[in-house]
Amino acid sequence: MQRILLVLLMLSLALPVFAGQLKPGKGVKVQPARATWNTGYFQEALVRAGLKELGYQVQKPKELQNPLFYQALAFGDVDYWANGWFPMHKEHMPKDFNEKGEVLGYVVKAGGLQGYLVSKREVDKFNIQSLDDFKRPEVKEAFDRNGDGKADLVACPPGWGCEITISYHLDEYGLNDHINPIKAGYTASMADALAGYNTGKPVFFYTWAPNWTIFKFKPGKDVMWINVPEIKPRPVEMEAVDRMTVAGVEGAVSDPAKLGFVVADIRIVGNKKFLAANPAAKKFFELFTLPLADINEQNTRMQNGEKSQKDIERHVLEWIEKNQERWDGWLDAARGVVL
Repeated sequence: MQRILLVLLMLSLALPVFAGQLKPGKGVKVQPARATWNTGYFQEALVRAGLKELGYQVQKPKELQNPLFYQALAFGDVDYWANGWFPMHKEHMPKDFNEKGEVLGYVVKAGGLQGYLVSKREVDKFNIQSLDDFKRPEVKEAFDRNGDGKADLVACPPGWGCEITISYHLDEYGLNDHINPIKAGYTASMADALAGYNTGKPVFFYTWAPNWTIFKFKPGKDVMWINVPEIKPRPVEMEAVDRMTVAGVEGAVSDPAKLGFVVADIRIVGNKKFLAANPAAKKFFELFTLPLADINEQNTRMQNGEKSQKDIERHVLEWIEKNQERWDGWLDAARGVVL
């Protein structure tokens, strides 16, 4: 009896070590995708690192625009991404998506703050409160950088969810004759706007959090969040219309602020067949979360020049080291579903 108890004790002590060495993904190739906005690269790299620790052979991510990702996932060409923004991305999904894909966990719950910002100097000078103020001739003239008689707005490239919403706003509020949306590469356009601001020029741009822009442009000091004239949700936004007016936004022209965009949930989206065949990966997806402040900090480091893939991988290793206990807990829980 004593021998049996000793064997059982030794096995119980060895189990955590064995579990920590378990590679449930061994021999399984995984094809991730990532979004075209570089502020989402960090969470993609972190999730990929987690799958590698679980033994998966994770391929280089395919960089896809939103509609292409959801189609590719439904076809089985990619297995997942960590860049889902909801509810906005629902309109990018094919009709049969619920049969092919699944939305999991919360990378950041109600963390995707979005809206329009204007340089504080001009907000104070012209008493700018909402998009409607850009119908005023003196405001349009101040923000007209190309001489077309319209205020220039740094907007979103085609294929982004925000591009659809901004176009909707310009139509719905009668602003197409007053505002010119710049749809070129977002990072380059914002860098140009920052350079102009530093020489005394006004800025008018759309942004979201997490994003480096609200570290370079401090809300309340450099820029102010402005309102939309009234809340007019698109059909896809109806389920979260209460998250389009937000209280306590630092640097907003009013409290609450009528931002006109849903404060989004950032979530992982996976292919159902892949998830069913890989319960360890699914469990990791369900548990993975990332503080908004950590994303903002990493995004700022990228904007300051640490933007190569090697830099991002180093940021991942540093984050894991600082959050080792939480990280190991996610991995142990993922391994536990196959024990």
